[in-house]
Amino acid sequence: MSVRTDTRDPAATGPAIRPFRVEVAQEDLDDLRRRILSTRWPEEETVAAEPIGVEDVVQDLRDARRQSQGVQLATMRELTRYWATEYDFRRFEARLNALPQFIVEIDGIDIHFIHVRSPHENALPLIMTHGWPGSVVEMLNVIGPLTDPTAYGGRADDAFDVVVPSLPGYGFSAKPVTTGWSPAHIAQAWTTLMRRLGYPRFAAQGGDWGAIITDLMGAAAPPELVGIHSNMPGTVPPAVSAALGSGGPTPAGLSDEEGRAWERLQFLYTKGIGYATEMALRPQTLYGLADSPVALAAWMLDHDARSYEDIARAFDGDPIGHLTRDEVLDNITLTWITNTGISSGRLYWENDVGFFDVKGVSVPAAVSVFPRELYQAPRSWTEQAYPRLVYFNEVDKGNHFAAWQEPELFVAEVRTALRSLR
Repeated sequence: MSVRTDTRDPAATGPAIRPFRVEVAQEDLDDLRRRILSTRWPEEETVAAEPIGVEDVVQDLRDARRQSQGVQLATMRELTRYWATEYDFRRFEARLNALPQFIVEIDGIDIHFIHVRSPHENALPLIMTHGWPGSVVEMLNVIGPLTDPTAYGGRADDAFDVVVPSLPGYGFSAKPVTTGWSPAHIAQAWTTLMRRLGYPRFAAQGGDWGAIITDLMGAAAPPELVGIHSNMPGTVPPAVSAALGSGGPTPAGLSDEEGRAWERLQFLYTKGIGYATEMALRPQTLYGLADSPVALAAWMLDHDARSYEDIARAFDGDPIGHLTRDEVLDNITLTWITNTGISSGRLYWENDVGFFDVKGVSVPAAVSVFPRELYQAPRSWTEQAYPRLVYFNEVDKGNHFAAWQEPELFVAEVRTALRSLR
């Protein structure tokens, strides 16, 4: 990797903002391939071959059974075969280096970010935040359509200046060496970043950790922030959150839609976020993420059952949307070469807010609900959580990694959602 400091972002103000270029040494890529090829494999999952159920649903049920013990051996073997023999990191490196990238120090931490200014006048500045196990990779497919809509069949008055930072401890951002980099701290840092770029007004967008950080920006309500958009909104009312945390019974008075959300959240809290529990309690224990690329890949694939199903299909040669095997491996390889498997996980340890809880957003807010998100936010909860709700829409496809998997749909949602805030 390399950082060049001979020029500055011409839009920037304040402390020096240094251009950044990705340059990974060939010996690091050779070492990665060697480690992949020397993997010691476990046996196959014991549920792999069990047929169950009624004939017309056997395959779906069998697939669910196979996944019940974690990432399947067949998926990992195909992933590693492709990773070691066909995957081209230099293609991804060139893709990143085709974008304007920078480093800026905020609160003692070097923050990496992509900053693409629109060719159109009066573009709305937009800071977009990724999550875990993601990275700036999640946003690469939407930067072009958002910054230059007319080149993609859109309208010039829907243009954005786009800023995509890497979270502290993720990708090319520095790793915190002390505690204190909570989601609230990152939310403050993002406001600082937009101020240093000289923006007197801007919007914020996010999913996963990005949604939480964006909500916290909306709760802090800096004067420059005109509004937010979330594709994983924090809408769970306090009474419902308390019942989930205590393992209590289903709260009374839930509508059918709220009841479905409750059931999904119950599943997540009991069976669906084991990875989050481990990283929240003992992130330093996960030494395998720094030592074994296959351990890292399996850990990153096993975020949620629905996303894993889509990723597994990519390695079966049948990708859904843009979650192709190359895109998946771009994200994993980025984490490997920066050795951020453990440092990224520490954000869970730092976190002190409920993933899906109401955060107290007071600025105008827009929400897009994707059908394969971790839970589907009911409109009733959303209206309570965001008192200045300007947009709510339920789309018909897409999972937790909305911008990554369905970029065209995501771009359409962001354009429509934030149009009234220009």
